[in-house]
Amino acid sequence: MPSRSSVARACRAVIRLTSRSRASSLFILVHAYSDLSTHTAQELGRTAPHSIPAHKLNAEALEMQGKWDDALHEYEIMIEKQPEEPGLHFLLGRLLFSRPDADAKATARAKQEFQKQVEIDPKNASAHYVLGELAGREKNWNEAIQQFSAAAKLDPNFAEAFLAWGYALVRVKRYEEAIAPLRVAERLTPGNPAIHYSLGTALSRSGQREEAEKEFAIHRSLVSAPPGSPAAQKPQ
Repeated sequence: MPSRSSVARACRAVIRLTSRSRASSLFILVHAYSDLSTHTAQELGRTAPHSIPAHKLNAEALEMQGKWDDALHEYEIMIEKQPEEPGLHFLLGRLLFSRPDADAKATARAKQEFQKQVEIDPKNASAHYVLGELAGREKNWNEAIQQFSAAAKLDPNFAEAFLAWGYALVRVKRYEEAIAPLRVAERLTPGNPAIHYSLGTALSRSGQREEAEKEFAIHRSLVSAPPGSPAAQKPQ
């Protein structure tokens, strides 16, 4: 079977040589990679059907089909085989947390899985972030602050974590502390109106009313702009 790199080189050569439009050339490339992906998945299923990668592939496919219980079973098999495998507890927790029919029992189990993930891999920013979300749902803002700040410190480009950290600080009226993480969130995703509203609140309650009004003005501009317009993408 040709390697990924050789297929990629061949496809790019086709794009360079073909007289087709760029869109048509990219269409060819998409199908080439899709065929390679399908072939590789089939080979994995034939050669290592009981491996962790094979189970992961099965679980992902089952999730896409909405077969939540079957996907859950795949993750449980993987964790039984290799409980310390990086990422498995996070994937199981994500499934439990995000499935449409998740109830309180599933959410509680998801929390346990995310906690196990953090025990195995304390530098998993995504696991810390979801634990923060769960704490926020329970109005446990101090725990939420701890988890969101951990996620943000682990990943300096994690805009959602900086926003959530700042928002949680606002909820407990630690307004001055909230300004710094919200400023980072603003720098990373300036077109998010929620950031400007939370930052405006933190500034206003900290006595910086002029700066606060600037943020509220940006918020009003963003929420009133038609979707897809330049103003909705980035404030002036």
